Amino acid sequence: MGAAAAFSQNAAPVEASGAWVRAAVPGQSGTGAFMKLTAQTPLKLVGVATPVAGVAEVHEMKLEGDTMKMRGVPALDLPARQAVELKPGGYHVMLMDLQQPIRAGGSIPLTLTFEDAKGVKSTLALQVPVQAGAPGMVGHKH
Repeated sequence: MGAAAAFSQNAAPVEASGAWVRAAVPGQSGTGAFMKLTAQTPLKLVGVATPVAGVAEVHEMKLEGDTMKMRGVPALDLPARQAVELKPGGYHVMLMDLQQPIRAGGSIPLTLTFEDAKGVKSTLALQVPVQAGAPGMVGHKH
């Protein structure tokens, strides 16, 4: 833990909108976090951390043949000024080895780590609301 304090915390030039975490009942080992990320400059999302999960990673849901596969991705490209949506069934943040129940109505801290083309890291700290399901799913237009 001590090493992280050694380098200065750069605030990432990224806007996160519509962030939410799916509620997880006691005994459930994992859940997902979703949001739209818009970077001002080209960045990669290279890390996720939260005290409520032992493991936090960016995952991709992908149809391979007729099987939906989920796998971790080492980095997610964020083109400049272009919203990249992390959503159910696509790219998303997977929280595993949950340390506590994630209850609807609460919120969890989530720190996203980004890297630019020069390898300079920056972070964005979020307080993400927990919900039972996707926001605005009633009458949702595609």
